[in-house]
Amino acid sequence: MDQPRPPLPPFSLEDAILKVRKAEDAWNMQNPEAIALAYSSDSVWRNRSEFVRGREQIIAFLRRKWVRELDYRLIKEIWAHSDNRIAVRFAYEWHDDSGNWYRSYGNENWEFDELGLMRARHASINDLRISDSERKFHWSSGPRPAEYPGLTELGL
Repeated sequence: MDQPRPPLPPFSLEDAILKVRKAEDAWNMQNPEAIALAYSSDSVWRNRSEFVRGREQIIAFLRRKWVRELDYRLIKEIWAHSDNRIAVRFAYEWHDDSGNWYRSYGNENWEFDELGLMRARHASINDLRISDSERKFHWSSGPRPAEYPGLTELGL
């Protein structure tokens, strides 16, 4: 049985900001099984050109992602929200197995069920190759420290 994942809709601005930060923190931990619990069992994703359905496919997708995207660091920022929807912009930095660094920019549209589980995620993402000197995300692995600047403060 699914457990509620507060905050629950309808979202206030403060609730939506908290939901975004919880998602960012979870993805920065890179634990696919734990992350999948924030999505409904029948969650539907579009990630770039890939379509994912349900928690098992979410877990498989995230495992593949982090085999390819090494030293992953993500920052999300709320763009807009309504009763049960949140729009997010994000950027993450990572390198491939040859040491080439990238910054991936994107937007996500999220829809939540009454338990606060994400039932739909639509992500559009573009990758930009960057040099090591252009990197902006320099915290150790795991969640971004509370005092670390967000996208707006970093000029992204």
